[in-house]
Amino acid sequence: MEKHPLHLKNPELQTSPEVERAVERDERLTGESVPNDPAKRIGAYIDRLENIFLNPDERVRERNLEMFRDKIYDALIIKRDIAAEQILKDEAKAAFNRGCGRIEITEEMKNRPETQEQAEAVIRRQKTSLNEWMEYITSDDASSYDPWFKYYLWNSIIKLQSLVKTKKTDERTGEETTIAEYPKRSASTLKPFPDIYRGKLSQIYDKYNLYLKGEKTDKSAKEYFQRNFAKTYAEESLDHITHASLESREQTRGEWIKYEKGDMTGAERMIASLQNKYTDWCIEGEGVGKDKLNEGDIYIYIYYTYDESSNPVNPRLCIRKGGDHIAEIRGISGGKNQEVEPVFMDETGEGGGVLGDKLKEFGSEADKYNKREADMKYVTRLIKKNEKGEPFTKDDIVFLYEIDLPIEGFGYQKDPRIAELRQGRNTEEDMLVIFECTREQIAHMPSQINENTKAYVGEWNPTVLQTIKQFPNIKHLYESFPEKKIFKQSLETDPNINSPEKAEKALIAKNMYLSDWGKDILYKTKFSHEGKTYELAQFTVEQLGFPNGATTAEIIGTENDLDENDNHAPFTSGAMTKLGLELCPAEVGPHLRLQYSGKEWMLIAMKQITDYEGGPSVFLLNRNGERLELDADSVEPTFGWSRDGRFVFCFRKPA
Repeated sequence: MEKHPLHLKNPELQTSPEVERAVERDERLTGESVPNDPAKRIGAYIDRLENIFLNPDERVRERNLEMFRDKIYDALIIKRDIAAEQILKDEAKAAFNRGCGRIEITEEMKNRPETQEQAEAVIRRQKTSLNEWMEYITSDDASSYDPWFKYYLWNSIIKLQSLVKTKKTDERTGEETTIAEYPKRSASTLKPFPDIYRGKLSQIYDKYNLYLKGEKTDKSAKEYFQRNFAKTYAEESLDHITHASLESREQTRGEWIKYEKGDMTGAERMIASLQNKYTDWCIEGEGVGKDKLNEGDIYIYIYYTYDESSNPVNPRLCIRKGGDHIAEIRGISGGKNQEVEPVFMDETGEGGGVLGDKLKEFGSEADKYNKREADMKYVTRLIKKNEKGEPFTKDDIVFLYEIDLPIEGFGYQKDPRIAELRQGRNTEEDMLVIFECTREQIAHMPSQINENTKAYVGEWNPTVLQTIKQFPNIKHLYESFPEKKIFKQSLETDPNINSPEKAEKALIAKNMYLSDWGKDILYKTKFSHEGKTYELAQFTVEQLGFPNGATTAEIIGTENDLDENDNHAPFTSGAMTKLGLELCPAEVGPHLRLQYSGKEWMLIAMKQITDYEGGPSVFLLNRNGERLELDADSVEPTFGWSRDGRFVFCFRKPA
């Protein structure tokens, strides 16, 4: 029997505790014995992981990730006290090397606010980098990979730090070379996890399959497959970083080339055109590139700039069309971020109209991408303003800090230019301009709030809400400015959207994704026939008083709750009632989705609606790829939610 790829990579895996547990579970569920064969045993384990983390039902997949996220953090993210101690050790070592003598680290030093803030920043960076990997491995970008490769990838990167580059000089020739490595992690590692280079990962996958699906006698393919992943990925990462930075990008004139679904000859031409171009697009790899045009995308447009002979050879922009919508738009700026280059956002330059003109062909389907293009052009204008030393207007500052709307780009992460612009500014002074107030009118604790307060920047929980809602003069709410804006708003429903049919039509008109689960409970939702105003606030499970997570029943109670006199009092036993919060009417879900542009995962705290499987469900606001989504999620009373889970509640204004 053919050996399982993971058995070839790690012969001991088949006898590991996690595989043993998966085999026992499989035997218990099927009533049949799993053969004592490495391929069968590992297969049972991978099937189990695939069902949990790669489930084709997006709702189930999201739910499983939510359930396991805290456990993953606890296992892989540095603990705060260890981070604080390691930060001080590094500082003490640096001081010693400067001749300042030895510094003894004390508990008082570890508990200093500045040290704790540094430790929190380390934890945030690690969580962010780990979340990127979780999202990538479960995303459409990685859908062409076999489950074994996703497991191997995850199991490899969680043991590694970010890339370290060192220069070595040959003593004989004096030649200098750069060597890269991904050092192993330990419990005290401060660095984040490795960066994601999608193009290189798809090529690694191709080379592995060259050995697995080809002749096992191919010595070079076998050696590549058997190499340590950390070493392979470090070399491939360095190759991308080095060559991508050397690529000439002065030329902006070129042409768009279209590759259509089902045209495998065209797919081969596309893949060949991307080799050694260091775009880092996932379609660089043969397996992923062909899969996208065979089963996924309707077509792919790539904009190539001309070489010296006016041949379109340098890929700079990519538009993937999936189904009835644009799946994504990517560029080659920002390395792994794949942002569209600023040169294509410069209205005064030759390349400024390349993307915008192309988007016009897509009509209203491209509306959200037109907004992104406009945002990126605005950022480019601010960069130029900043370079000239010109002052920013209030409108510029409001845009830069994303007061009204988020700044959207084309990359996987925020355009780094935004952070660079903010770093050069005085945030405290900018707040006064944005909020149109004095320093005394910004409260940082509930005790500082009064009738003159215009903004609050501080801790957020239901107790703080009870104070805030007494002062309608407060217009701006943040946990920290500008990163963590507090979700509290008055939702005014559209009286014209007064039925499930009209709600669905409105969602389609806005190119929002309505999942099958969301549609099911949407058509069981009662809508008001006149406009309503609902006061809404969002809290994490931790902010509701559960730092270790909580069940649905602990948060909102149950339908069968009784009061102190044993009278029926549904949904009164949970923390919600004790904290002065209320369930939302079900119509809040679709109305909020239509009005709210945030992409974050949030549940609507509402009376559950029985879904088509007979289970209790509520509306879930989320995103589906690039599109805003109205989904639903199961909320059995015993279901557990992580401390980071977000719920939207109604609350009453003071009389």
